[in-house]
Amino acid sequence: MGNRWPRPAASGGDPRRAGRRIVVALLTAVALLAAGCSTAADDDDSRWSDSWITAQQAAVGIWEPNWSEDGFADHSVRQVVRPTTAGDEVRLVLSNLFGDRPLRITAATLAEPGAGAALRPGTVRPLLFDGSPSTEIPAGTETTTDPVDFPVAALRPVAVTLYLADPTGPATFHQIANATSYRARGDHAADPAATAFTETSRSWYYLADLEVKAAGQDEAVVAFGDSLTDGAQAGTDADNRYPDALAARLAADGSGRAVLNAGIGGNRVLTDSAYTGESAVTRFRRDVLDRDNAGTVVLLEGINDIGVSELDEPWAKPNPVVDADRLIAGYRTLIGLARADGLRVLGATLTPYRGAPYFSERGEAVRDAVNAWIRTSGEFDAVVDFDRALADPADPDSLAPEFDSGDHLHPGPAGYAAMAAAVDPAAL
Repeated sequence: MGNRWPRPAASGGDPRRAGRRIVVALLTAVALLAAGCSTAADDDDSRWSDSWITAQQAAVGIWEPNWSEDGFADHSVRQVVRPTTAGDEVRLVLSNLFGDRPLRITAATLAEPGAGAALRPGTVRPLLFDGSPSTEIPAGTETTTDPVDFPVAALRPVAVTLYLADPTGPATFHQIANATSYRARGDHAADPAATAFTETSRSWYYLADLEVKAAGQDEAVVAFGDSLTDGAQAGTDADNRYPDALAARLAADGSGRAVLNAGIGGNRVLTDSAYTGESAVTRFRRDVLDRDNAGTVVLLEGINDIGVSELDEPWAKPNPVVDADRLIAGYRTLIGLARADGLRVLGATLTPYRGAPYFSERGEAVRDAVNAWIRTSGEFDAVVDFDRALADPADPDSLAPEFDSGDHLHPGPAGYAAMAAAVDPAAL
């Protein structure tokens, strides 16, 4: 499919995007007819849509060890992801957005995972790039694989294995995957056995999107935010972040709606960070607007803007003091970007954090003011009140004990389930 960046405009509710799709369809039909080909196979409404994504970050080593800073050389990396919608064809987007050199993918495969690093025998399919088993992705860009016939079911994991023969340098990755990735020395892209994969990590590397082609798909929901969206303190390989629980809820309702997790741990609305990713206003177009078939974004971010100014740690710098007016101005920027692209915007209230390392009474006053604006301003299409869903009735500035992971900032699995339950499907 070739290298790309910026991404093509996402399909969704914007009439401009719908018009472009109609023009493309008409031009395709004309070309097929001129070649004497039938267009019957294109008469349904099958289209490519994101089924799983993760937000990309530059290499960094905080909070727990990972492979991003050293990168890879003569390594196979096996990673498991969970699509949220079904389809009969699949293609992957691989990212070298933050690389310092061209990234050579020597081989890549897709398969059904078995136990641990093992693959189910007979399910391994090669991933090709314009018909070739290898490709080179220039620094600062992404590439899309050729489509492969590989039926996937909603919420059933798939495994992607990349063989990286040449030194990659620092890797574009996603730090808090809450999923086990596996590494082996040498080329094991098509090897279904787990034996060679002796190293593990809890991050994803180079994977940006998994897209499926299917008919009748509703517009996707993008969950955009920081570690509470990313799923900090969720269980490893448990798929129990709040977007996971929301995806399961919508799948049970038969909506056919993807839920895409664009959270980054430690992320802020207003401040770019070498450690916790580009700010929300910087990355919003890439991580929300340019997603295939996105229709709604749930915005939950701002607690780090408020709290990080209380910290004097290297990863927190720069850490300006942020008041409610500045944070609201940032939200208005995001709302304007989303509306201009035809997306609905749901505002999520900031959750309690008394007892967290960066809690302060000043910060709590800012959180209260921001939440009051989210609830009453009318500037969002709807409000998701995560604050009230998670608050301790005896102390509304604190997480309820049954929802607290123990750090007084992040929910545990029960808290993430409560967040998903607080989302009104009708608002989507």
